[in-house]
Amino acid sequence: MEEDPEAALAHANAARRDGARLGVVREACGLTAYAAGRFEQALAELRAARRLTGSLEYVPVMADSERGLGRPERALELAASVDRSELDPATRAELLIVESGARRDLGQAAAALAVLDGPELRGRSTGTSVARIRYAYADILEELGRLDEAAEWFARAAAADVDEETDAEERLAALG
Repeated sequence: MEEDPEAALAHANAARRDGARLGVVREACGLTAYAAGRFEQALAELRAARRLTGSLEYVPVMADSERGLGRPERALELAASVDRSELDPATRAELLIVESGARRDLGQAAAALAVLDGPELRGRSTGTSVARIRYAYADILEELGRLDEAAEWFARAAAADVDEETDAEERLAALG
């Protein structure tokens, strides 16, 4: 999917022809469509997967697909429609990042920061989700011209990024 999303989507669509009533097949179609930038198809497939499985783990990708279609307001509506206490920590973190991004899309940088400013941001834990939230927070600070704070949060993101999923260290170095 990372190397050739279009080929992955073709395979997922082929599986869909035989297994359209299987949640895992619809999930695969939705996630590969998302990776290929086919946001309309991603939404349709992930809605079907959600109906079939009852899982909320697709909501962040669905909301980000709305953003990809230029509909940040719909992304925010979708994010607000979910009881976050029912989400696992990684899904909750992704939803926060997408919600923050939708706020940025709407020109609401201060609100985007506020969305991310919570226990996931300020806790002592590490891991990809924590690193991604801190990275998003630092990115907004940099956009706002708050470079010293951005550097601090890129450093915190890098420290939390034990799996090296972000380029936080490079962003920190670029800030000097």
